[in-house]
Amino acid sequence: MAQTDNKKFFENLSGAGKAIAVLTSGGDAQGMNAAVRAVVRMGIYVGAKVYFVHEGYQGMVDGGDNIKEAKWESVSSMLQMGGTVIGSARCNDFRMHEGRLKAAHNLVQRGITNLCVIGGDGSLTGANLFRKEWSGLLAELVQQGLIDEEASQKYSALHIVGMVGSIDNDFCGTDMTIGTDSALHRIIEVVDAIMTTAQSHQRTFVLEVMGRHCGYLALVSALACGADWVLIPEMPPEDGWEEKMCQKLSAKRAGMKRLNIIIVAEGAIDHNNQPITSEHVKNLVVQRLGFDTRVTILGHVQRGGTPSAFDRILASRMGVEAVLALLETTANTPACVVSLCGNQSVQLPLMECVQMTQQVQKAMDEKRFEEAVRLRGRCICYILFVTCSVSNFNVAVLNVGAPAAGMNAAVRSAVRVGISEGHKMFAVSDGFEGFYKGQIKEIKWADVGGWTGQGGSLLGTKRTLPAKHIDKIAEQMRKYNINALLVIGGFEALECLLQLYEARSSYEEFCIPLCMLPATISNNVPGTNLSIGADTALNAIVETCDRIKQSASGTKHRVFIIETMGGYCGYLASVGGLAAGADAAYIFEEPFDIRELQSNVEHLTETIHPCFYVNENSNENYTTDFIYQLYSEEGKGVFDCRKNVLGHMQQGGAPSPFDRNFGTKIAAKAMQWISKKLNESYRKGRVFANTEDSACLLGMRQRAMVFQPVVQLRDETDFVHRIPKEQWWLKLRPLMKILAKYKTSYDISDSGQLEHVVLNHPKESEAMAAI
Repeated sequence: MAQTDNKKFFENLSGAGKAIAVLTSGGDAQGMNAAVRAVVRMGIYVGAKVYFVHEGYQGMVDGGDNIKEAKWESVSSMLQMGGTVIGSARCNDFRMHEGRLKAAHNLVQRGITNLCVIGGDGSLTGANLFRKEWSGLLAELVQQGLIDEEASQKYSALHIVGMVGSIDNDFCGTDMTIGTDSALHRIIEVVDAIMTTAQSHQRTFVLEVMGRHCGYLALVSALACGADWVLIPEMPPEDGWEEKMCQKLSAKRAGMKRLNIIIVAEGAIDHNNQPITSEHVKNLVVQRLGFDTRVTILGHVQRGGTPSAFDRILASRMGVEAVLALLETTANTPACVVSLCGNQSVQLPLMECVQMTQQVQKAMDEKRFEEAVRLRGRCICYILFVTCSVSNFNVAVLNVGAPAAGMNAAVRSAVRVGISEGHKMFAVSDGFEGFYKGQIKEIKWADVGGWTGQGGSLLGTKRTLPAKHIDKIAEQMRKYNINALLVIGGFEALECLLQLYEARSSYEEFCIPLCMLPATISNNVPGTNLSIGADTALNAIVETCDRIKQSASGTKHRVFIIETMGGYCGYLASVGGLAAGADAAYIFEEPFDIRELQSNVEHLTETIHPCFYVNENSNENYTTDFIYQLYSEEGKGVFDCRKNVLGHMQQGGAPSPFDRNFGTKIAAKAMQWISKKLNESYRKGRVFANTEDSACLLGMRQRAMVFQPVVQLRDETDFVHRIPKEQWWLKLRPLMKILAKYKTSYDISDSGQLEHVVLNHPKESEAMAAI
C-alpha cells in the first residue's frame, strides 16, 4: 500500500488552457519527427493546444502561417520519416533583439507561453535567452501598443523545455542525443559495404565522419567495425603518431589481413590544435607504406534515412517527458532539457548542460585534452586503451542459448581485453554441450578479427544446461586449468550459472569467478534493462513494419496483425510497437480478454493504417490466428485484415551499432571484473572463489552497469515463464496507448524531478574499456 500511495499519475495534471509550441532548430537529425509527434499527441491528450512552428526560429519571427495549430492527424505517418517535417533554418533575425520582439508578439497573439525546442546547444541557448528577456519584451510590446496590459499579465512567463537533436552526440548531460544512433547506422552500413571491396583489392580506406568538435561518431563507429586506427578531436594522438599508425597497418598486412580501415572525425586535430584531414592520412599511408588507399567522406549521408528503433523510442520518451515538464513548470522553474542517463529519462537545468558543453571546447582550445574527455562524460570516456599485464590465469568464454546479434562483438572484446590483461583465453564451441565434449581451444588475438559485424554466434551456441554433465565439465575444467568463466547468453545462461554455483559444494573446479553477460533478443533476463541482441531485433521489427505501412498506405482501411518472438516476454511486441507507432500490443504480462479486443476493433475507425503487435505466447487461447480471424470477421465491409509472422528474421542479420558497442563495452567491463576477482582469489598457487559475489550477472540497471550475484536474482525470476517478475519496460506501454489515442493511466513517479549536472571522475579501472 505504501508503494501505491507514493505513485503519481499524470491524469492529475491538466493542460487545459495551456498552449504549447514545438519547433526544430539547427541541423536536422533523424528522430526529430518522432519527438514532434510525441509532443503534439501528448499535449492534445492532456487538453492543451499545440502549435507547430515551421522553419525553426525564423518561422517564429516571421509568424503568419509558420505558426499553425496541430491536430492529432497532423503527425500521422511522421514517426518513420527522417529529417524534420516542420522544417529547420538558421535564423540571424532571432539573434537580434528586434527579431526576438517579433517572435514574442507572434506567440502572445496565440496565447503560447510554453515552448518545446528540439535542437543543439546553440538553439537551446537561444531559447533560454528568449525566456530571460520575455518580461522585458512584453513590456516593450505594451509600450508600442501591440498588446494590452491584460495580455502582458496573462502571459507573463515563458516556459522552456529542450530536447537535444544532434547526430554528433556533443551535448553534455545526456548519454545519447536524438539522431546519433541513426547516424551510426548510416556509417556502419557504409563501412560494412566498403569492407568487401577493400578485402577484394587489399586496400586501405580512410573514412571521414561528422564531428567538428566531438569524436563520438568516429570513436563508436571505429569500435563497431573493428577499425585499425581512429582520430578524434578530444584525444589528439601523441607526437610520432604517424609512424606508430603506419607500423600497426604494416603489421596487420604482414599478419595476412587484406584490408585496413582508418576512421577520422572531421574535426580531428593534433596536440598543437592543427587539423588532421583524411587526405593527409591517406598521403601518409601511400608515401610511407605504398598501400592502395582510398578516401571516403560520408558527409550528409549520416543525417539521412529513416530513424533507428532506438531514436524513435528515445524521441518518443523525451517528447512525452517534455510535455510533463511543461505541465509542472512554474514561473520560478529554470529552463530544462530532457536527457537520457543510462536507461532513465531525467530533467536537467538547460544552462548547466550548455555551460559544460562550452567548457569542453574551451578545454580543447587550451590543449587540456584530458579535461575535455572528462567533461564529455561517460559517452566518450571508454577511450581505447591496452594494458600489458602478465598473468598465469586461463579464462574460458562460451555462448549459451539462442544466437543473438552482438554475441560475436562481446566474444571479440572479451578475448582481446583478456589477452591485454595477460590471461590465456580459451573458446568453448557449442556452449556447455561442447564443454563436456572437450570442444575447447586457445583463442588468440587474430582469431577474432572481423567478428564485430558478424551476426549469430561464430562460437556456436546450444541450450544444453550443465547439470546433467557436471562431472565431465569439471573434468574439462581440470584438464585445461580454467580459472574463470565468462558465459554470454540469455535465460539459459542464467540457469547455467546457478547450476554451476550450486555445484561448488561438490566440485572445487567451479569455485572460480563466474560472470554472465545477458544476450538475447527477447530481453527476458532478470537483473538488466537491456540485453545484447534486443536492439537488432527491434530494428528488424521496425524496418518490416515500415514496409508493411507502406503497403497499407496504398490500400485504404487495411489492418495488420504482426506476431513477434519473445516467448512469454512482451518486450519486443511492446517496445517494437512503440517504435513503429502500433495501435496496441497484446502480451502475456498484461492479460487481455474479448472485451479489450472488441474495444480495439471499435477504435480502428479513428486510426490510419493501424498495426497490432502480438507476442507469440501472449495468450493460450487468444492466439495470433484467433485475433486475425476475429478482426477479419468484425471488419467485413469496414476494413481489410492481414497477418504477418516475423519469425526468426528477428534473430538474423548483422548486429546494429548499439549491439556491437554494447557487447564490446559490457564484455570489456566483465573482463576487468574477472581480472580483479582472480587477483583477489589467488591463494597458494590456485584460484578459490566461493562467495556469492564471485558468480555475477553484469547488467544495466536504470542508470548504471551493475554486477549482481546470480543467487540474489533467483527471487526476481519467474522460472516457469522465463521472465523477470518485474520488468521496467511495462512503464512504457501506456505511452504507446496514449500516442495511439487510447485512454489509459500513466505512472509518472519517476518523472518531473529536476536534477543537477554531476561531473563524474571515473577511475581508470572503472572506465568502460573497449578494444
